[in-house]
Amino acid sequence: MSTPHSFAPAVPIHTYQRIVEQIEQAIVSGEIPVGAQLASERELMVQFDVSRPTVREALRVLQSMGLIESRPGTRGGPQVLAPSPETLRRSLRAMLGTAALDLAELVQYRVVLEGSASALAALQHTDAQREEMRAAVEGMQAAAEANAEEFADLDLAFHTLVWNASGNRIFALSGEAVSGVLRGLMHRDAEGTHHDNRVKLESAAIDRGLFDAIARRDAIEAGTIARRAVANRFGPLLEPGQQEALALLVG
Repeated sequence: MSTPHSFAPAVPIHTYQRIVEQIEQAIVSGEIPVGAQLASERELMVQFDVSRPTVREALRVLQSMGLIESRPGTRGGPQVLAPSPETLRRSLRAMLGTAALDLAELVQYRVVLEGSASALAALQHTDAQREEMRAAVEGMQAAAEANAEEFADLDLAFHTLVWNASGNRIFALSGEAVSGVLRGLMHRDAEGTHHDNRVKLESAAIDRGLFDAIARRDAIEAGTIARRAVANRFGPLLEPGQQEALALLVG
């Protein structure tokens, strides 16, 4: 007697999707290295035994995924790109726009990311990295009462240095992507966030405290400051129940 089981209906897969899967796997596995060029459209048509429109649709999808780039005037096919924060940032924005991901989840991840990256940076930073972070945070303090655009750039530069100092490349990659998405969501509040000197001074003071903890290699304090800073900045945007969950992560 057979055992009953519930199966999902079979979903047809377009031919171009099969091409995307194969090329993506070849890129991810390193079979096609970063910087290499894919075959020309005509060659891909022969290899996959498909029409030109099918090849072009597959290439369009791969380019939208940030895996390849077509450059006018170059011979051969599109070039394989290295992973970048912009690729992840686009994916996160799309997921937020389609409700596949909500703001609370993004803020929770940012809390964990900043706390972990800051703690690791405190333990693992080099002397050169420490001085770069010092220059960025001192620049923030100097720019807090003057140039809003420069302040925002220095703020991002400081946190990028922290992510890099953590020694974890995934933190550096995802940190820039998540930060970019959250900044975009906060754009409507730009007047209050970037142009209010009081807010800028408070932000600079928090980052100064974070730097001081990192510089003296106090991983616990650095992680705590970083988590609280994210929660204080973005927590008010969340629902009460979501704020409670966030508080558990902050500790």
